[in-house]
Amino acid sequence: MQTYEQLLAQVIEMVGPLAPQGRSVQEDTDLVSDLEFDSLKVMGLVERVEDRFDISIPLNVLPDIRTVRDFTVQLQKLLGDS
Repeated sequence: MQTYEQLLAQVIEMVGPLAPQGRSVQEDTDLVSDLEFDSLKVMGLVERVEDRFDISIPLNVLPDIRTVRDFTVQLQKLLGDS
């Protein structure tokens, strides 16, 4: 299993191309207020993560995800369960 830091780096790498140009992505970056993610961008990120890690992210966890940290924590939980 990957460490939190390794997963965080990968999530940041996947969020970066979806972020507005010139915006940096950090652990505490809010996907909606800082990066202006709408539902389409969130689903794009979910798709990238699912493809990369060969998992399925349940839609019921999405309301609990606000920051890159939240996303990474949920991803770590899902990967630990597989």
